Amino acid sequence: MTSPGTRADADAEDLDVEEALALVRENPGHGSHGSHDSHGRRDGHGGPGGQGAPTPHHPADAHHRATPWSEARATAERAARTAARAARRTPVAVPLDAALGLTLAAPLAALTDLPSFDSSAMDGWAVAGPGPWAVRDEGVLAGHAAPAPLTDGEAVRIATGARIPPDTTAVLRSEHGRSDERGRLHPTREVVHGQDIRPRGQECRSGDQLLPVGTLVTPAVLGLAAAAGYDTLTAVPRPRVDVLVLGDELLTQGLPHDGLIRDALGPMLPPWLRALGAEVRTVRRIGDDAKALHSAVTTSEADLIVTTGGTAAGPVDHVHPTLRRIGAELLVDGVKVRPGHPMLLARLKDDQHLVGLPGNPLAAVSGLLTLAEPLLRTLAARPAPEPYTLPLRDAVHGHPYDTRLVPVVLRGEGAVPLHYNGPAMLRGIAAADALAVVPPGGARSGQDAELLDLPWATGGIGVCFT
Repeated sequence: MTSPGTRADADAEDLDVEEALALVRENPGHGSHGSHDSHGRRDGHGGPGGQGAPTPHHPADAHHRATPWSEARATAERAARTAARAARRTPVAVPLDAALGLTLAAPLAALTDLPSFDSSAMDGWAVAGPGPWAVRDEGVLAGHAAPAPLTDGEAVRIATGARIPPDTTAVLRSEHGRSDERGRLHPTREVVHGQDIRPRGQECRSGDQLLPVGTLVTPAVLGLAAAAGYDTLTAVPRPRVDVLVLGDELLTQGLPHDGLIRDALGPMLPPWLRALGAEVRTVRRIGDDAKALHSAVTTSEADLIVTTGGTAAGPVDHVHPTLRRIGAELLVDGVKVRPGHPMLLARLKDDQHLVGLPGNPLAAVSGLLTLAEPLLRTLAARPAPEPYTLPLRDAVHGHPYDTRLVPVVLRGEGAVPLHYNGPAMLRGIAAADALAVVPPGGARSGQDAELLDLPWATGGIGVCFT
């Protein structure tokens, strides 16, 4: 989901997955906690970008100093590469049933020949020599010990996957044989030597490399690993995330009342972060409490801390003051994107970052895909999706200066923009397959737009959230 275009800084070039995995060392790295989320409020302006502790600024400076959208994504990738070098995280041995969505940190080499013995590809008869054949009384089933050899003119019933008796010429399919009145087996079509026999090592020999480092573990990879003899896989550990939910106005149940609103990000962010490859270990509700936020940030051992709301400059927006207090380095402070302009990315330690999401729900989604996705993908050594475009079925209004991210559904060879795409709305994204990247000034009907797929739209619900 990288943005197209060239980058002046060589460090911002796309990282080859195998190069990223080379950053995973044998020394244990930083530990980490889980995360919590929030629906929030104040979708205001962020502060200036820059290095070191940020300095106070007037809100009018915010847009001028905001980072272009594609540059913000590149910055997040670059920050993750630096963190991966610093963390020196140890590859982990993961049971097959827990490895889905991880990235291989060691090549997958066959531990046995596949198949490990000559086997029948079909139900039928194993036959020796030319027909007709006398048929043995007993049959050969899968999972049983090696059968006795056949002699010329002899056949035996055999099941798919069963071991081939020594000296077998071919397997005759059930539908290609008939028995005469004396019980002898005759072929109804020509028998070719070796037909319907899967020879030992047909797919691979023991020691053959089946998949390289950097392969994403899919259900098919799990099946191949099991067939090749594996009980565990050596993989890049999941980046660990803490989510801190900010805002005194958030309810966790019931209907909104008396100025209080439901927390929409709490239910949404943890599974979305898991879909991006993260391990969400802790979700903490902080409210509008500067001391509690400071304590949560400074005691976290997560690779990434995600906060919700509080990124503007209001009286209870405590994210910027907290970052200044701990001497964090602001890498991105405001992005030229709508919704989600006041998002931020800060380096807390060499191997620890914080992504501040705006409080409005769709603005938070924008921040998640702009900053958290490239950072988590790079830490997890997942391959970057190939950028692609589709024509828009309808015109989309644009912001005069900023990129817009607009929910769309995919219909045939086009993308249909959805309504209800305001910063505080989730109705559009809930029905969407992707987000269209709309350049400043908007896009006309029929114009190609880059698309950011939502993980469940292509991977399936069960796959992407595991």
